[in-house]
Amino acid sequence: MGDLVMKKILLGLLISLSILIYCGLKSPAYAAEAKAPDGKPALVRQGADNEVNGNYVLGKGDVLDITVWREPMLSGEALVRADGMISVGLLGDVRAVGRTPMDLKDEIQRRLKEFVAAPAVTVTLKTPASQKFYVIGEVKTPGEYDLAKNLTVVQAIARAGGFSEWASKDEILLIRKENGVEKRIKINYKDFVKGKDTENPELKDNDTIVVR
Repeated sequence: MGDLVMKKILLGLLISLSILIYCGLKSPAYAAEAKAPDGKPALVRQGADNEVNGNYVLGKGDVLDITVWREPMLSGEALVRADGMISVGLLGDVRAVGRTPMDLKDEIQRRLKEFVAAPAVTVTLKTPASQKFYVIGEVKTPGEYDLAKNLTVVQAIARAGGFSEWASKDEILLIRKENGVEKRIKINYKDFVKGKDTENPELKDNDTIVVR
């Protein structure tokens, strides 16, 4: 009888362990099924990093992390210089300004095929420095902020610490320059919270949010 109870306990522990291992493999932080060009498995970060790399337009001053799988001599940090270029081993200067990390990765990977068999390249934005937005007025922490990912006006105010005690939440102004013309967009936070149809646009480089 004691042996039967012990077997049931061991079976239960094995089932619990299997569930934990399965959940770990399915964790959203990593995808273990990604393959390098030669068919070898490779861990790939997902989530916020991919969001940034997919949408961010590179500019002067940004720092990139370039990794060529199994080629440490070709891997490392790259600064987007004032001329808009980065330096890549074997390739020399490659234009980065105005492109997304994904676009840049595709070109580097394509050009490296002349020197490396089936190169697997990743380009990650390590330090965003070129795109900025500004929050001024009645917020807790006004100032300049890096635009590292897609942000709405409401999210940007949260990054600035939220409203001050004296803020007029129905008189928020987004100032944006497009093609040399200044555009002013009014945002009513009170209507937004109530679920009413109101503006809450995504930010662009050099946008200024004014909270009165």
